[in-house]
Order: sequence, then C-alpha cells, then structure tokens
Amino acid sequence: MIIGLTGSIASGKSTVSQMLKELGYPIVDADQVARQVVEPGSDTLKKIEEAFGSEVILPDGGMDRKKVGDIIFNDPASRKKLNDIIHPAIRAEMMRQRAAFLEEGHKTVIMDIPLLFESRLQHFADKILVVSVTEENQLARLMERNGLSEAEARARIASQLPMSVKEEGADAVIYNNGSIEETKWQLNRILDSWNAVES
Repeated sequence: MIIGLTGSIASGKSTVSQMLKELGYPIVDADQVARQVVEPGSDTLKKIEEAFGSEVILPDGGMDRKKVGDIIFNDPASRKKLNDIIHPAIRAEMMRQRAAFLEEGHKTVIMDIPLLFESRLQHFADKILVVSVTEENQLARLMERNGLSEAEARARIASQLPMSVKEEGADAVIYNNGSIEETKWQLNRILDSWNAVES
C-alpha cells in the first residue's frame, strides 16, 4: 500500500512523518528528494546550469539557491523553465525510491509530499492521509516557528490550497490540535483501519 502523507504549512505533517518513521515505515520524502536531485554533479544541476548560466553554480559545485530564487522570483517564464527541469527529476527519483522499498519487501510505503494536491500527485498513492489543524493554531505555530508577523504568516498560508480542500481529498484526516499523544492515537487508529503493515 502506498500512503500519500500531506498537510499544510505548520500543520504538523513533519511530526506525523517522524512518528511513521519511528513505527518502522519506509518514507519517500519529497523535500529530501528535491535536494538530492540538484546535488553537485547531478544531471538535473547540469540542465539548470545550461538553462540559467554558470553564475547559478557555487564554487563548491552546488546550486546557488539564492541566485536561482532571484532569477525566478519575478519571472514566470524562468520559474516554469526551472520547474520543467526539476519536477520530472523529483518524480522519477521518488518513483525509484518507492520501487526500491517495495522490492525490499515493505508492504507499506509512505510518500511524504507537502504539495501533493497542489502538484496533482494524488495518483501516486492508494490512500491519502492529511494532517490538519485549525487556522488559529496554524497561524500561531507559523508565526512562532518562523518568526513571522501575522500578515506574513497569513500570506504564506494563503499561498497554499485551503485546508478544507485537502481534507475533502483525503481518505483520512489527523486533527493535530491537541497533544502529541492524541495525534499518535489518531495515526495508529487510521493505520489499523487500513491494515497498513510496516514490512
């Protein structure tokens, strides 16, 4: 079984991902993969250099994220060009890792994809688990975690799909508004109901 794990910014998805890891589930982490595919010497990074020039490469051979960010920030065409290079590489690597875990004999694999709905990757998973939180808690956590003003935090939240839309697209929802124990209890109950075995 492939479980797609997602949530919104400051919803506690990383906490749930860590719980799943501790329970022994193999995890394909989209954020980690996004960093892996642009490591020094990678084909993806070579394509980025060809598209944007050698000034986007740091002296150590890594990608100059700030420079790339500056280029694409106000230029939709450049952003599309970058996404057209990076996204297929990320998807291919995620599928490769997923296949490797299944070949190793794992019965359940977690695909941790923050922008699962935004990227329309629902087809990657058999079941979708959404970590949700009230807007008040989300706002408070984000302001505290990232040192943002209320206006900045609201802008970040508004840039993602509304929580309610994600909940509608989920097979199960964890409401992460209480204690860690409550969240863990909800997670275990969902995994049991799906017969999601670790290996």
